[in-house]
Amino acid sequence: MVAENKSENTMIDKIIRYENGIMSEEEIVVLFQELMNTGMAWKLQGHYGRTAMYLIERGCCENTNV
Repeated sequence: MVAENKSENTMIDKIIRYENGIMSEEEIVVLFQELMNTGMAWKLQGHYGRTAMYLIERGCCENTNV
């Protein structure tokens, strides 16, 4: 049996919710800040990096991986 990483599953669940369009704007900002904090925003498909940059430019998020 493979041990599950709860934080990883939580992130996957959040990404699925985001991609299915069932997150509030506030949840999206929180998700993208978390993706930037972990560096994942820059490793996932281009949409995530572009959206992260958009949120940074609008002052909704901070780039913590500078």
